[in-house]
Amino acid sequence: MKKWIIIMILIVLLLFGSVIGFNFYKFAQMGKAMASKPAPVFPVTTLTVKGHDWSPTIEAIGFIEPNQGLDISTQVAGTVDKLSFESGEKVKKGTLLLSLNTDVERANLKSSLGKLPAAKANYERMRSLYGKGGVSKGNLDDAQAEYLSLQGQIDSLQATIDRMTIRAPFNGQVGLRNVFLGQYLKAGDNIVRLEDTSVMKIRFTIAQTDLSKVKVGQSINIFVDAYPQRPFTGKIAAIEPAVKQLSGVVEVQASIPNAEGLLRSGMYAKVQVLLPVIKDQIIIPQTAINFTLYGQTVYVVENGKNIKGQPATIAKQVVVNVGERNEDVAHVLSGLKIGDIVVTSGQIRLSNGSQVKAEEDNTLAKPATLPAL
Repeated sequence: MKKWIIIMILIVLLLFGSVIGFNFYKFAQMGKAMASKPAPVFPVTTLTVKGHDWSPTIEAIGFIEPNQGLDISTQVAGTVDKLSFESGEKVKKGTLLLSLNTDVERANLKSSLGKLPAAKANYERMRSLYGKGGVSKGNLDDAQAEYLSLQGQIDSLQATIDRMTIRAPFNGQVGLRNVFLGQYLKAGDNIVRLEDTSVMKIRFTIAQTDLSKVKVGQSINIFVDAYPQRPFTGKIAAIEPAVKQLSGVVEVQASIPNAEGLLRSGMYAKVQVLLPVIKDQIIIPQTAINFTLYGQTVYVVENGKNIKGQPATIAKQVVVNVGERNEDVAHVLSGLKIGDIVVTSGQIRLSNGSQVKAEEDNTLAKPATLPAL
């Protein structure tokens, strides 16, 4: 029995020994294979950093306003007697737009004007008689009061007639007409929108930290969704003297010439306040920058040694400080210098010290025209 147990133990030890020996042999062969395998080389596209002029801007948003604009309405109630404009028409200052029926007011005015000469003559006669002692001071005062009262009544009727005649207060373009001939209007009813669009204005806010960078007369560009590729140029016209306490921003107003009439009030616009150009700045594609929670990094290509200690072209990860971004490029404030070679694409597979090979690739190049959908 003991002899059989010893034989079984020897067989088990032999089996375990053979398995362990095979694994040691396998790992040894894998180590030899890995040692003889060449270091991985990752294809990338690169760009040599050069000095460029950079035009910094202050970005903001705002809504376009007309140079002058108002909703024309009537101050008194009445029936529309005459319409002298059409929707969308351009009008001059003082142009008659609408008049209400003034038959009653003109009849009362005519009656008062008819009484005026007699009242004036009576007043002058009383004044003459008073000078001669023929009438009392009370008679003179009554005659004067009657004359002045009638004159005031005439002025009041004339003012009422003038208020029932609506004229354009400035040069501009009317919008869609909201009234019709013969329509009864109440005081305050909207007649039409009138706007002077020869020059448009835009209000926007900037942070108080940027206040030292802006001044009256400074150039701006605005972009609207209706013409996304066309910048409209203007100049800062006024800066609010006070900073908003709760938000810490300053309101700025700019004027934009609108000779072509392309800009309309109410348009949403993106504003770029143009700052002085900075020479010899480092500008790289945004695709070269890795944005993470811990900062921004860029892979720089340089000569070094690969993971096997052999001379090779490797990618070194460096931390950069990114300033403004404009479309597909970014302004690098620190971390790079002119002459550095940066990886612009393919860096997703890289780690610090990876061996790379520069390849020609125009995948990221902008097409001359966008493909139609």
